[in-house]
Amino acid sequence: MLLRTFLTGLGTAAAVAACRGADGEPAPVASAPALVRVAPVTEEAIAPPVTATGTLGPKEEIALGFKIGGVISRIAVDAGATVRPGQLLATLDPREIDAAVTRAESAAEKAERDLARARRLYTDSVFTLSQFQDAETGAKMAQADLTTARFNRRYAEIVAPAAGVILERRAEPGELVAPGATVLTLGSRTRGSVVRAGLADRDVVRVVPGDSAVVRFDALPGKALAGRVTETAAAAEPGTGTYAVEIALPAAGADRLASGMVAQVEIRPATGRRTTLVPIEAVLEADGQTGTVYVLSADRTRAERRSVTIAFLTGGRAAIAKGLDAAAVVITDGAAYLRDGAKVRVLP
Repeated sequence: MLLRTFLTGLGTAAAVAACRGADGEPAPVASAPALVRVAPVTEEAIAPPVTATGTLGPKEEIALGFKIGGVISRIAVDAGATVRPGQLLATLDPREIDAAVTRAESAAEKAERDLARARRLYTDSVFTLSQFQDAETGAKMAQADLTTARFNRRYAEIVAPAAGVILERRAEPGELVAPGATVLTLGSRTRGSVVRAGLADRDVVRVVPGDSAVVRFDALPGKALAGRVTETAAAAEPGTGTYAVEIALPAAGADRLASGMVAQVEIRPATGRRTTLVPIEAVLEADGQTGTVYVLSADRTRAERRSVTIAFLTGGRAAIAKGLDAAAVVITDGAAYLRDGAKVRVLP
């Protein structure tokens, strides 16, 4: 029994000695290569995106008011109301306007009687040609005054020029309003919806109508709407110094959203320079414009760490300004667990 225990201990010691090197240190244990996936490094002619914050609204915002001044008698709609074309929205107190129409009608009738009398007297050589012509002129002026009075009477009412939504109500019944003052603002989506954003001068010079854009709303989490720049302002807004830009949205995406919602806009200018692009998940330890990327060695068996300079981000990709010379692929899946020189095996 004692001999068996001694032999067993001797065998164990021999096994431990076999695991040590000639200098007595533990022999290194071979590690398995890390499993990774890679993505190609691409080059495209692309420009840095222009980002801004804007608000959603209908393409057409129509300020509605009365042609003449007066006291408001009735406003039939509130802000948020949906209206149809031709719907009566507001009216002025008609008493003063109707009196003006009656006075103009009476004046026109008298002028016509005077003209008829002057014509008879001129035929009988009682009136001179000058007197007859004065009567003709008086009749024409009276008719013009009647046309004006009736026109003003017609525009003592506000009628919806198109289908849409009342965005703003600025007056109340009983208020005295001046000619042309805005009483209601109508938003019509007949020509679609747009996001209006303000850009600084250094950005607006890079944007032209036709550039594509991506628009995101908090009301649609995780969803991006494709848009297109339709208008850029030629002059800055006096109060802010920014230049207004309109981005048209597809009706299918914007019809569920209310006017005034805040949007995050990323405009992608069409013209740009050749830029190196990698998937954003390949970039590690990003800090401002610097980051780390792992590429494959020439024999595709080891990971090589590269420090890169990031120019900008666009559409889930990072534009690399410097640091990826001659690299064809970058490591994406598994890159976070690597170190420089680590052995890797690329998954299909």
